[in-house]
Formats: sequence, C-alpha cells, structure tokens
Amino acid sequence: MVEKNKFDCEVVICGGGPVGLCLSLLLTRAGFDVVVLEKEAAIEEDLRASTFHPPTLDMLETLGISEKLVAQGLVCPHWQIRLHPDGDRAVFDLSVLEKDTKHPFRLQCEQWKLSVALAYALTEEKKADRRFGTEVTGFEQDENGVTVLTRSAEGEEGTLRARFLVGADGARSIVRKTLGIEFGGLTYPETTLLVTTHFPFEEHLEGISNVSYCWKDDGNFSLLKVPGRWRVSIYPKEDLPIEDQLTPEAVERSLQEIVPRAETYEVIEKRPYRVHQRIVENYVHGRVLLVGDAAHLNSPSGGMGLNGGIHDAFELSAALSAILKGEADLDGLSLYDRRRRPIARDQILAQADANRARMRERSPERRREILAGLQKITGDREALHAHVLKSSMIEGLRMSASIV
Repeated sequence: MVEKNKFDCEVVICGGGPVGLCLSLLLTRAGFDVVVLEKEAAIEEDLRASTFHPPTLDMLETLGISEKLVAQGLVCPHWQIRLHPDGDRAVFDLSVLEKDTKHPFRLQCEQWKLSVALAYALTEEKKADRRFGTEVTGFEQDENGVTVLTRSAEGEEGTLRARFLVGADGARSIVRKTLGIEFGGLTYPETTLLVTTHFPFEEHLEGISNVSYCWKDDGNFSLLKVPGRWRVSIYPKEDLPIEDQLTPEAVERSLQEIVPRAETYEVIEKRPYRVHQRIVENYVHGRVLLVGDAAHLNSPSGGMGLNGGIHDAFELSAALSAILKGEADLDGLSLYDRRRRPIARDQILAQADANRARMRERSPERRREILAGLQKITGDREALHAHVLKSSMIEGLRMSASIV
C-alpha cells in the first residue's frame, strides 16, 4: 500500500526526449528531486527535428547547452522560399534580430544531439534520477500527489509517489491517454517522405540557403542542411498512390527533379511520416501536466514543434518551482496553461498551418504573387524585422510573458 504523504520525489517526468530532459534539468538545478522515465533503452539517433530558433538558443544558453549545440550544428544566418528550377527567391536575413536575441540565426542541429547534451548534464545532478527502459503504465492522483505505476524492460512492476506527474511522452502520450482527454484537431491527408543524402545541393543550386522551402512543377520540397548531409522532404503528388511514391525508384525520380545527374543518388536514411495539427483543451489536469508533443502537434513547416516544447518546459519549470517553494498555491499552474496553450494554438499551430498551405499552392500565377509579396517584405528592413520576429517565435514568447 502506498503511503499518500510519503514521496519518492517531487516530480516524475514521463518521457526522456529533449523536452522531458530539459524540464528535468531545470527542476533539479532549482533544487528538486526528479525522476525521468523513458520506455526506450537509450536516446535514439533518428530523423526528427533539426531546427533551433533564436529564443530557444537563448533559453538553452542559461543551461550551458547552446554552445555545445552550436559546436555540433550549422549556423544559418538566413532561410528562403524559392521557385524551382529558376531560383527566384525571397531570402529572410535573421541578422535584423541582432538587438532582440543573442543568437540572430537558426541553428541546424539534429534533435538527438540536444537530448545527449541534456542527458550528460543530468549525470552531474544529484537530484536527477534518469531511468531508461522503464515505462509508465498508469497513475492515480489525489489532493496531495500522484502515484505512478511503472514497468521495467524486464517486466518488473513498481510504483513511484510524487507531488506532480508531467507527460512529456510525445504524440502517443500514455499520460494524455490515461487522462482520457481529447486530442482535438486533424491529420493532413498527405504522407511526407524524409530522406537524407550526402549530395552537395549547395554546389548545384545557386544561392541556396541551409533552410530552403521550394516550389516545383505540380509540387514542392524542402532542403534543410545538417552537418555532413542534406535532409530532403519530398511531398507527394496527389494523383498517384502513396505506395508508388515511396519506392526507391520513385525517391530517385524525386531527387533527380531537384538536381538532374547521371549518377544515382545515395540515400542514407528514409522515413515516411504523417503530419498532424492537434492540441488539448487544457495543459493542466490537477497534479498531472502535459508538455510538448503530448499537448500539441503541428506541421513541421517552419520548424516550431521542438522549439515550442522547450518553451513549454521553461514555463512549466517556473510554475512548478513556485509551488514547490511555497511561493504559489496549486492554482498557480493555470498560469502555465494560460501562457502556453494560446501561443501554441494561435501562433505555432496557426503559423505552421499557413506555411504548409503556402507551399502546397499549385497555381504558378498565385505562387508568383506570393513570392512577390514575400520579396517586398525582405526588401524592407522594418517589415522583415516584424516578419522574422514572428517566424522566429520571439513575438509569441513576448505575448506569452505579458499574460498574468
């Protein structure tokens, strides 16, 4: 029988990805005992997010993490929207943010590198207990805390008693599912194929940025460079079955449309995925909180999903710290929801959806109109500054901070 007034730690975090690890480091450095539970046996070096926006780097700098990421990534001083193959483009120069951030650039660095850096930092924190190969199977909460049910990879079952439980366990969150709450929204009809290759696109596409969103005849693609390789997002043609577009031959044809060459492209990795646009109605459920992809999902267009999760972690850490220190009561958690959920809904999800819709435009005439409008913005420093304040997520964070 679990003693309701005896606690193993202050906070249990379900999910050992970058958001859960970031929250854990913030809380342990604030002086609280934290247990992180992750079902996987180790950090997976897989194809996930790769873009870090300026304010995220500012935040991670306070943890001593940004410098490590910059050393392992690619600094991208600009990004672009481009017509292919003629190369007409709008280039968004992030140096206009030099007075707004210490990091006036995007950083292209694989998500798993952040997880590794955070996990290493946690090894030096005595109040951090990180358990890989352990999953959450359920929980019960009461007025004093949460009893969390666990199972190890060997099948051993156990319990943990904490004051709070945080679901940082991604799109398929067991915490969210156990709460029984709706994850409202939609799944876009298309399947996207992400491939990586060593081919040097920058040597063949004049003026290409390390982050480039491109229109082509009857379709679109994106090119995002990370150290040593390019990530190519291939978006499907709507008049062909998706199965026919995921074959090696179809992938080769898609790459040949970007840069025709006599040789066959070397594809290092390949992963199809569906894109969702979803958000819960509340991030706070008593002593159980949701953060990152467990709370909201958006199109990857614009690279805001991971960043939004890190921003959640910083806001939630502040709210939990105030309560655990006795500076606020439990109602103080509502500030976390009020500050983060509207920003996710009205800024992150809305921008990502608009970015996707813009790149899915098929009319050549409409594309030219859109591009001309964007070029007008990039040619006006004041308009450019306003635009990238929003697309770099600085505006949303300022709006969030103004909510009381």
